[in-house]
Amino acid sequence: MVTNVLVASFLVAHAAIHLAFIAPSPPATADGPAWPFTTNDSWLLERLGLDPAAKRVLAGALVAATLIALAIAALAALGVVPVGLWVAALTVGAGASLMLLIVFFHPWLGLGIAIDVGLLWAGLLAGWVPGSSGLAGS
Repeated sequence: MVTNVLVASFLVAHAAIHLAFIAPSPPATADGPAWPFTTNDSWLLERLGLDPAAKRVLAGALVAATLIALAIAALAALGVVPVGLWVAALTVGAGASLMLLIVFFHPWLGLGIAIDVGLLWAGLLAGWVPGSSGLAGS
C-alpha cells in the first residue's frame, strides 16, 4: 500500500507541474534563466503558423488532459476507482504530457519527457499495475 501511495503522489506532483504552462510567468530577472514553461515558443506550432491564442488553447487542453488523466491514474493506484482504469488513464496522461513537453520544448523539460516515457513503459510495455507484486511476466 505504501508503494501505491508513493506512485499516486508522484503522479499528482508530475501532473501539477504542468500548471506552470498556463499560470503567469514569474518576472524575469537580469541574471536569471529563461522560464521554461512557456507557450510563446514552439518549434512545431510556429512552422504551422498558429497564432499565440491558439497555442495557449492547445497548451490548456493538453494540461487539462494531463491533470485529469493522471489524477484518475492516481486514484486507481489508491483503489478509489477501478484499477482497470489504470492503463488507459496513465497512457492518456503521460501521452498528453509528452505532447505538451515536446511541442513546447525547452531543454529543462527533458526530465519530464523521461518521466513520461518511463510511465508509458511501465504501464504499456512492462504491464505494471498498482497492487501487483512486480512487472508482468516476472
